[in-house]
Amino acid sequence: MTEAEDQSRHAELAQQINDARFQYYVLDAPTLTDAGFDALMAELQALEEAHPEFVTPESPSQQVGGGLSATFAAVEHLEPMMSLDNAFSTEEVERWYARLGGPVELLCEVKIDGLALDLVYRNRRLATAATRGDGRYGEDVTANVRTIADIPLTLADDAPDLVEVRGEVFMTPAAFAALNASLEEAGRARFANPRNSAAGSLRQKDPRVTASRKLRFLCHGIGASSGQAPQRQSEGYDLLRAWGLPVSTHNVVVPDLAAALAYIETMAGRRHDLEHEMDGIVLKVDDRARQRELGSTSRAPRWAIAFKYPPEEVNTKLLRIEVNTGRTGRVTPYGVMEPVVVAGSTVEMATLHNAHEVARKDVRPGDPLILRKTGDVIPEVLGPVLDLRPDGLPEWVMPTECPACGTRLAEQKEGDKDLRCPNTRSCPSQLRERVFFVASRTALDIENLGFQAADALLSAGLIEDEGDLFALTEEDLAKSDFFKTKAGVLNANAKKLLANLEGAKTRPWAKFLVALSIRHISKGVAPDVARAFPSVEALSSASEEELSAVDGIGPTLAASITEWFAVDWHRAIVEKWQAAGCVLADEPAADAGPTVEQTLQGLTVVVTGAVPGYTRDTAQEAIEARGGKAAGSVSRKTSVLVAGESSGSKYTKAESLGVPILDADRFEELLEMGLSALG
Repeated sequence: MTEAEDQSRHAELAQQINDARFQYYVLDAPTLTDAGFDALMAELQALEEAHPEFVTPESPSQQVGGGLSATFAAVEHLEPMMSLDNAFSTEEVERWYARLGGPVELLCEVKIDGLALDLVYRNRRLATAATRGDGRYGEDVTANVRTIADIPLTLADDAPDLVEVRGEVFMTPAAFAALNASLEEAGRARFANPRNSAAGSLRQKDPRVTASRKLRFLCHGIGASSGQAPQRQSEGYDLLRAWGLPVSTHNVVVPDLAAALAYIETMAGRRHDLEHEMDGIVLKVDDRARQRELGSTSRAPRWAIAFKYPPEEVNTKLLRIEVNTGRTGRVTPYGVMEPVVVAGSTVEMATLHNAHEVARKDVRPGDPLILRKTGDVIPEVLGPVLDLRPDGLPEWVMPTECPACGTRLAEQKEGDKDLRCPNTRSCPSQLRERVFFVASRTALDIENLGFQAADALLSAGLIEDEGDLFALTEEDLAKSDFFKTKAGVLNANAKKLLANLEGAKTRPWAKFLVALSIRHISKGVAPDVARAFPSVEALSSASEEELSAVDGIGPTLAASITEWFAVDWHRAIVEKWQAAGCVLADEPAADAGPTVEQTLQGLTVVVTGAVPGYTRDTAQEAIEARGGKAAGSVSRKTSVLVAGESSGSKYTKAESLGVPILDADRFEELLEMGLSALG
């Protein structure tokens, strides 16, 4: 696959994973099995390993949690709950320690694999308890937290009038095993791991259910407080204990880096022997004055780092290899394995990418496998244990026909590693994925049109393809049980879907470009194409030579565009959308010229992380309106990086290249003053 294809696939996977996370974490209504979710994550990680520039703060591999639920009220944290930078080797820890500027004592903490919780005590009484959420706002779970025995409802008399306590809710391995046994006995689905069980138990609508789950809690920090701040982090933990709050007994203050590395090595052998699962060791500068001197980036404190242990490797058995067909027709093999616990969670599926990869690793159904989790998160098949392979196992053969429609598979072009289903118009799997993709945030961002809704529309024959979406009526949706209540009337989701479809008709032309599923047109490329050809008529009538002449398009994309518009049913989709009132064009620029001062003329600006008052799209529009170029990745050509929370790899790369970095809360200054905002 080309880089453009990989980028498009990455965006597609990210949307599917984010939607699945929202359904699971926020709505408590999973649309994917754990195995199906793991397969998507494995494929996404493989793409990010091949293309590090794909890793952004918005990538599922970089995100924590799943946002906020409408089930619980939103609570603003008194102080933001920041993330931690990660280290995966002793060399990275050594580089972090060197940046501290001299020998310092370190507080070593076991990193609990649980759910982050924020407790606020007012007048020594528990006032609110909230999940981490997005770091600024969390979900109010106070009623449920009151049922956790480890969390006191009142603090000791010497506690301050106001104190914000951070910690981790978890479930012990024994309690987790007992819970799964009871669920299995009742014929209900098991939890995959203790972390998910703790999260699901804390976010129950009925506090009595939470009370029955035997949740535990340990503190690991203090946020806002009206009391006198302790001089050392470890002293803060002593205060928490004195006030009646639980703190881990495994925390240790060490004099230097050598002692910290020794602690890391010692605890590696105890990963699954503690009262909770652990996914690493957190190192913090113990001296609070030194912490303040070091400060923080927009996303994480400079005085702390989380060391992540190398991935665990386990043995399992490959039961079979299956394939699925994606939106672009790509047919991907994946392994179905005997369920196995690796790095604290159950894994039973993992992507095998393509037939060439299966052959390269010589993986066969029936093989004993070595499986690991990269970063303790992503399942990866390392290969078979050949010494234990049963005699006579045949090599796996890639199907020659699409599993969804039976069409003979073919290479897109000679030498492709991927096989595709050429039945792009009517393959059920491709149809469903395309309809779902139209609604994704990458494309038209149509709420209430998820995977299940897309499937329901197609199964009931309400649409033939994505071209029919915007012509849907209440009468149409009433023909499907999916969109009706038990009383037989249209449900609220159906009415919202129609309203959201109407609102999507005026999305920017670049968004529609993505939604058309033209190969090589990703979210990053679409704005360039839209600027050069500001309407669907202009784009469809352009020759391949005219397209190739535009900076940023090139011959491969030009050929893809002309080939797409040469297909009758592709053009029919455009015609249907336009007939339904969709505006597949951008407003022409005013003759009077730019309406705002061109403060960013000639500058390349990269925005990463959250920017107050802006979405990613509106930030890009603001930059371009002032003459700047909004780039998606950091390079030596980048004029400035605007870094919000969870800036990830772009922040690190900008630092290494010496690119000026501006905090996100000063974005308005940049727009107004240009590079003068840097001082």
